[in-house]
Amino acid sequence: MRPRLSTLMLAALALLALILGGSQSLLPTESPSIANPAPDETDYAAARRRMVAEAIVGWGIRDQAVIEVMGRVPRHEYVPAEVLDQAYANHPLPIGYGQTISQPYIVALMTQELRLEAGDRVLEVGTGSGYQAAVLAELGAEVYTIEIVGPLAEAAAARLQGYPNVATRHGDGYDGWPEAAPFDAIIVTAAPDHVPPPLLDQLAVGGRLVIPVGPVGDYQELWRITRRSPDQVESVSLGGVRFVPLLRTEEVRE
Repeated sequence: MRPRLSTLMLAALALLALILGGSQSLLPTESPSIANPAPDETDYAAARRRMVAEAIVGWGIRDQAVIEVMGRVPRHEYVPAEVLDQAYANHPLPIGYGQTISQPYIVALMTQELRLEAGDRVLEVGTGSGYQAAVLAELGAEVYTIEIVGPLAEAAAARLQGYPNVATRHGDGYDGWPEAAPFDAIIVTAAPDHVPPPLLDQLAVGGRLVIPVGPVGDYQELWRITRRSPDQVESVSLGGVRFVPLLRTEEVRE
């Protein structure tokens, strides 16, 4: 029978090894952890299909063009590295500077409610990471998108360079983009406590404005506002939502 070392002897041998400068311990150690390989494009494509099935179609989106685009735009290219593993989860994600990328369902819902046709001129207030603008561009819209946070505006402009039908701007979206008006559709991805009059003024007859409105830090109401005539609009509630507040120039700290 082989002799068995006592716990005291093992400890003494380990201490001796450390004193002599040995790099190996005689005491048991944990096995080194093995990092999971980074996802490849096949993994992301599968995650995107799952997102569409569960969070888009599964949550009631019926516009086939929107469904197809949500299954095509690589959302993982529009989120920070630290939340890359959650790129296709159905919840908002932080993108820095107190801003977020909206959850996939909300992106699809707001896009569906714009009722776009190819060639429509669309204003987006709140570019964020650029994901919503990419979705609009893939639908064939002529997109004008404004971001008030300088570093986000710069990064989004770089991501969206591949879309010739997207114009980006760093500025206060409350005032819209007057020189590009009127717009067939306007989408606001942050919540003011009232509908900005300049946006209504820049909405074409027949145009649709989709916007969350409500108090900061609380739930808001998502509205689709349609201009029926030069002096008449129709408002329809799309339900409760929660967005970051719409910032004005004086509130931005970059």
